[in-house]
Amino acid sequence: MWIFGYGSLVWKVDFKYEYKIVGYIKGYFRRFYQHSIDHRGTPEKPGRVVTLVQSDDVNSKVFGVAYKIRTEDVEQVTKHLDYREKNGYTKKTVTFYPIDSNHEPFKLTLYVATEDNDSYAGPATIEDLAKQVISCHGPSGSNKEYVYNLAAAMRELAPDVDDNHLFALEKAVQTLDPDFKTT
Repeated sequence: MWIFGYGSLVWKVDFKYEYKIVGYIKGYFRRFYQHSIDHRGTPEKPGRVVTLVQSDDVNSKVFGVAYKIRTEDVEQVTKHLDYREKNGYTKKTVTFYPIDSNHEPFKLTLYVATEDNDSYAGPATIEDLAKQVISCHGPSGSNKEYVYNLAAAMRELAPDVDDNHLFALEKAVQTLDPDFKTT
């Protein structure tokens, strides 16, 4: 079994895996269109986290990490991820394209929050997203930490890729963040 991480699973892996491969899936965009009431916000003040949105361009790419789960760990990891991603996410099977040319594309599972779930927040301007992110905190930490960690991880994993939505939100949050220090 393979799992695709494109949000917090990129930088906060809390399950057993055999190995990981960096790559991408096609036909989607990564967007902060999902409310988080159980990790990066609360029901009274929901944070924003990423989901995948279908693109009109079948060749658009979302970079992330594929994790190979050992057969003996599949049940435990699935149970854990089903619980972790319970706030509106469902499983989907897609094709993953490793950036390492030694690996062929293969099918894997990902968790995606679709428009029909109760916590789907939908589009907003980068400025409005940043205002929401900077003010939210949940059991897993601050919403700004989520944005900062994901942006840093994506720069490290795919340094030549410009994830304009993610990086524009990161910059907008930084301008509102009194604790952010430029180096």
